[in-house]
Amino acid sequence: MSGEPEDSIRLCCLLWARGGEAEALHAYEDRVLRLISEHGGEVVHRAFADDAPGQPDEVQLFRFPDQASLDAYMNDERRTALSAERDAAVARTEVFPVRF
Repeated sequence: MSGEPEDSIRLCCLLWARGGEAEALHAYEDRVLRLISEHGGEVVHRAFADDAPGQPDEVQLFRFPDQASLDAYMNDERRTALSAERDAAVARTEVFPVRF
């Protein structure tokens, strides 16, 4: 994407909730996604599924200026302190690089 640094990172994250825990997944994500901007990142888009069987419950697109910013977010103590909440709500996560 023009205007972005060559080393910027763009990611897609797919999230599946544990059975009956979609609302808990969304609540957890509400909390941790607020931290992204503090590390120079941006939530480009966040979408919620329509409860179709087998599909992710949430899809997110992110942009980070570089690997150091992504690492800082991933290692943020406020985020890692919520790991039990995450484990109770999230059954599966897939993250992969994308182009916008």
